Amino acid sequence: MNIINIENLTKGYGERVLFDKVNLGIHEGDKIGIVGINGSGKSTFLKMLAGLEEPDAGNIIWNKQADAAYLAQNTEFREEDTILSYVMRGKKTSNPHWNLEAEANAILKKLYIQDTSAKLLHLSGGERKRVALAKTLLAPAKVLLLDEPTNHLDNKMVTWLEEYLKRYKGILIMVTHDRYFLDRVTNKIVEIDWRRLYRYEANYSGFLELRQQRIDREAAGYRKVQNILRTELQWVRRGAQARSTKQKARLQRFEEMKSVKAPEEEQHVEMNSLASRMGKKTIEINNVSKAYDGRVLIKDFTYYTMRNEHIGIVGENGCGKTTLLKMILGKELPDSGEIIIGETIKIGYFSQMVEEMEPSKRVIDYIKDVAEYITTDNGMASASQMCERFLFTPEIQYQLIRKLSGGEKRRLYLLKILMSAPNVLILDEPTNDLDIATLTILEDYLDHFEGIVIAVSHDRYFLDRIADRIFAFEENGMIARYEGDYTTYVEKAEQKGTLFTEEKKQGSGKTFADSRDTWKNNREKKLRFTYQEQKEYETIDGEIAVLEEQLKDIEEEINKAACQYSRLQELSEQKENLDYKLSERMERWIYLNDLAEEIEKQNKKPLR
Repeated sequence: MNIINIENLTKGYGERVLFDKVNLGIHEGDKIGIVGINGSGKSTFLKMLAGLEEPDAGNIIWNKQADAAYLAQNTEFREEDTILSYVMRGKKTSNPHWNLEAEANAILKKLYIQDTSAKLLHLSGGERKRVALAKTLLAPAKVLLLDEPTNHLDNKMVTWLEEYLKRYKGILIMVTHDRYFLDRVTNKIVEIDWRRLYRYEANYSGFLELRQQRIDREAAGYRKVQNILRTELQWVRRGAQARSTKQKARLQRFEEMKSVKAPEEEQHVEMNSLASRMGKKTIEINNVSKAYDGRVLIKDFTYYTMRNEHIGIVGENGCGKTTLLKMILGKELPDSGEIIIGETIKIGYFSQMVEEMEPSKRVIDYIKDVAEYITTDNGMASASQMCERFLFTPEIQYQLIRKLSGGEKRRLYLLKILMSAPNVLILDEPTNDLDIATLTILEDYLDHFEGIVIAVSHDRYFLDRIADRIFAFEENGMIARYEGDYTTYVEKAEQKGTLFTEEKKQGSGKTFADSRDTWKNNREKKLRFTYQEQKEYETIDGEIAVLEEQLKDIEEEINKAACQYSRLQELSEQKENLDYKLSERMERWIYLNDLAEEIEKQNKKPLR
């Protein structure tokens, strides 16, 4: 059943067009991840769905029975708001037997918010995010619109939210950079690319493959047009007299093919290693302890960093991760012990919050304040060239900073830090508000970075990619060291019984390691068809053929009904339903054939 129809939607800001006559249907059961580079319009898209912004043209048509709950990236609240008053404001229920306040307290408890009378003004960023989540999930709506729901959440909360959304029965539309989260929660991906929307009937892993197929098809189609165009060009140059109808049609086709544009090339953030030389002495942490208000955050921690090592730091919100970073930076002093920084150490600090940027300053000038030229692996590069590598085109470089999106500002901030050529990178939640394309290249950059990386992150994929050891904040201020990436840490910590102990005690369900690659493990264990699957396997080819024939007939009818608006609308809806059914059957066909191949390998005989 169609719940939301987006028809010919156009939206832009000044000369910058985000969406150009895009269409999309959203159905019951859809759990959609919105992906695209920063500034492509992901948050704007959610705001338009939530009714907080209006499109410039086109329509967003909702089913009358559907309601929505929207989670913004940043929590807005009144100064006098308490946790409970904020969560319950505007919420109501038609069920007289349902105690809304009791439900609010229950959800807050699940999110580890105990004192519901506390003011939001005094909460940390992670705590505010959890309170905003509680408000969104209270009296759940038919449609959840979530903008970066995992930002500022620790790993335990991300795992809880992941399990909650997997069980959620309504429609989910979300923007997130967390690739593991996308992979496990979504069943559809909508990509925003060059003012267009592309829908993929798959989770994030499937999207990556399908997207590459789309790009390859577009490139092949363009090459085919160019080959025909060369033939037509030879005919035109031979001086053909365009007198006959056939000749005129051929000339018209030539002109149309000349106007076909090449597929837009995918933009990438490119980073070369810019590290300064590092001496023998790096960072020495000697018996450091730190406490706040009688609570021990760090106790007797000692560690000497090694050249080129990559450390990931994990732990619950408020445990002291950022405090440790600030002590290394000299922004806070330990209660006891000392931290010694080598003379050649040059630290680049990427904080959770983007530093204050002068809104009236141009993008290029913000970078030139650090350096006009830098030396990279490939020689000298100007500030303008580095901006282009970070997707800031010459036009954007001369725009004012106030015109950038939140994600673009964070990307600009990252460029500024790297332009200073640090040999130690301290990253505090670096994945917040960065798009997946930028994260991918940042990870590639860190692979080749000739220096030390110390990263606090809740992004499991990011830590799996960049960390070669994990520091985990455990009980009573103790910091345990685990060799390997995040997944290895999870497995070892579970064996020790130190992973998410409070979560296990409250029975919140699977941990990350439990659910890791569940779909793959399940398939490997299943080495036979059920009776129903066997019947489906034998008939699915015929079902697909019928759907393809029906689709062909509908397309022919659409061409005939070009001037009959009501009939055209009816046929378009039928075509959309057939497209959806065909995609579903094709997806099922792939699964059944993959399973058949596995069974045949085991049994060494064909199933048909």
